[in-house]
Amino acid sequence: MILIEDASARKRDIEEKLRQEQETLLFMRESLEKSDQLTKNMVSILSSFESRLMQLENSIIPVHKQTENLQRLQDNVDKTLSCLDHVISYYHVAKDTEKIIKEGPAGRLEEYLNCMARIQKAVEYFQDNNPDSPELNRVKLLFEKGKESLESEFRNLLTRNSKAVPPVVILDLVAGDDEIETADEVSLEHLPENILQDLICISMWLVEYGRNQDFMNVYYQIRSNQLDRSIKGLKEHFRKNSSSSGVLYSPAIQNKKNNTPSKKAIKRPGHDHELRVKHLSDTLAEKHGPAVGKEDMLDSEIDSYIHCISAFIKLAQSEYQLLTEIIPEHHQKRTFDSLIQEALDGLMVEGESIVSTARRAIMRHDYSAVLTIFPILKHLKQMKQEFDQVLQGTAAGTKNKLPVLITSMETTGAKALEEFADSIKNDPDKEYNMPKDGTVHELTSNAILFLQQLLDFQETASAMLASQETGSSSSNYNSEFSRRLLSNYICKILGNLQLNLHSKAKVYEDTALGAVFLLNNFNYILKSLEKSELIQLVAVTLKHPDKTYKGHIEEQLQIYQRSWFKVTTPITESNMPTFQPGTKLKDKERQAIKDRFKAFNDGLEELCKIQKSWAIPDKEQRNKIRRAQKENVTGAYRVFWQRYSNVPFTKNTEKYIKYRVEQVEEMIEKLFDTSA
Repeated sequence: MILIEDASARKRDIEEKLRQEQETLLFMRESLEKSDQLTKNMVSILSSFESRLMQLENSIIPVHKQTENLQRLQDNVDKTLSCLDHVISYYHVAKDTEKIIKEGPAGRLEEYLNCMARIQKAVEYFQDNNPDSPELNRVKLLFEKGKESLESEFRNLLTRNSKAVPPVVILDLVAGDDEIETADEVSLEHLPENILQDLICISMWLVEYGRNQDFMNVYYQIRSNQLDRSIKGLKEHFRKNSSSSGVLYSPAIQNKKNNTPSKKAIKRPGHDHELRVKHLSDTLAEKHGPAVGKEDMLDSEIDSYIHCISAFIKLAQSEYQLLTEIIPEHHQKRTFDSLIQEALDGLMVEGESIVSTARRAIMRHDYSAVLTIFPILKHLKQMKQEFDQVLQGTAAGTKNKLPVLITSMETTGAKALEEFADSIKNDPDKEYNMPKDGTVHELTSNAILFLQQLLDFQETASAMLASQETGSSSSNYNSEFSRRLLSNYICKILGNLQLNLHSKAKVYEDTALGAVFLLNNFNYILKSLEKSELIQLVAVTLKHPDKTYKGHIEEQLQIYQRSWFKVTTPITESNMPTFQPGTKLKDKERQAIKDRFKAFNDGLEELCKIQKSWAIPDKEQRNKIRRAQKENVTGAYRVFWQRYSNVPFTKNTEKYIKYRVEQVEEMIEKLFDTSA
């Protein structure tokens, strides 16, 4: 029963599903029929639209093609008109620009260069398209005229604005940071900025379009003249404003914008040296005869020359900086080489003139002239590195000018040093030239003064000596070798001087005066050595030079003291007559005592009278000699006087016992005192 019911239920479910499927199938058939109808309608519409489009295309395409052809024709007409205008414009260039070209570029350089650009294009057009056209010649002539006007404007701008640098500005530039305490570095503005820019523009145009290099020659000629005038102006400034104090007053630029100067003293290089040189020159001039005014003039020239060397370097550096802005790079070195030649040659000629003057003086045996070379040579060597940097890239002949001058000075200086040493050794022993009072000989003072100059220029003097010693460049020796060379030379001078002084001392008939002469000279040498670094230099070769000279002085002191033997010998114990106290003296004994007193009195008076006119300038030495004589003479006289002053050897006591011991001391105290 249950099974029948389940089968019946399942049947009903199946029948229901079948019915639903049949309904679905019927719906799908109806949908397909509708879709087919819609497709047919769409195809019909599209076919109609396609037909209409074809009709439209057939109507529009011919119109479009016609319009396109018309547009092309219009473009061709426009291009043709434009080309005609462009070509016609070249025929108007000469007329449009002729007035401006004739008037020149002054005051309107930019407009002028634009006109030149138009003319240049016109020239190029006619050369390429119509070389037989008369217009080509016209624009060519106009272009050449314009180029000449630009060259002329370049020259005029440079000439009008190139002015010599004022001497005070050069001095400030040379002094640099060491002398001028300013917030900003001193610099030069050779040309106003607007003028500089115009020159740069013209230079670039002439090189690029004008195919012209003549303006570079114009540039170096004008700037060379300006550089030369600047240095000559500095020389003239020195000539007019050099003062006896050796100080030049130079305004220091403190405000670059308005160049407001304020005075600041600038010390002349080597001024202390110059004062000593002048002293030595004066003393040697007395002997050899050159005019003192000539020596002063030479000192002034040397001072001026040293400043001009430094000025040349600074100005040349500044000129090169200016040149690099105006002249094309590949022409800069050659143009700069030409630019500096006139000023550099002037300095080299002046340097050789100073060397020639020194040579002539040396030939006259005026060896002080070599001292004028020292400060110059020292300065040239100090500035050589800067010189080489400035002249870098110039011709070999230009670079070698300074080394040639340095070599010439070293050779001349070395010869003078050698001849000076020989002159010290061979200075003649002339009686009229000897100091009557036995003081320091001028040969000694001159030799010491000469040697003192070497202290300020040790490296320079050593280089001179080394050039003769080794025959090599002065850069091929070290400081120790240099110091030893100079020490050997100084010792050679002192040795020659010592030999000559001994020879001169023999001119004196009085041996004691000769001893005083040598004592004074040796003492002067020792004191001079001790007051300077000469003592240290001498010690490199001669150990303990102070002891050596003190030994010489002591030796002469002993020789001098022998002159008093004629006073002390008669009153010494060994020469005293013997007698018994209280006994009557024999005539022989009385006469012996009289003779002793008389010999002492005569000897004392004679020596005091003679030696009173002698001189020992050194107070220490003078007092030392007086003390020694007091001890020797008054000591012996006191014993003699105490023993015989109360002995009745004569009735005329005042005749023989003329001096008390105190009076003898007073007389000795007045030795070497012409005012006593």
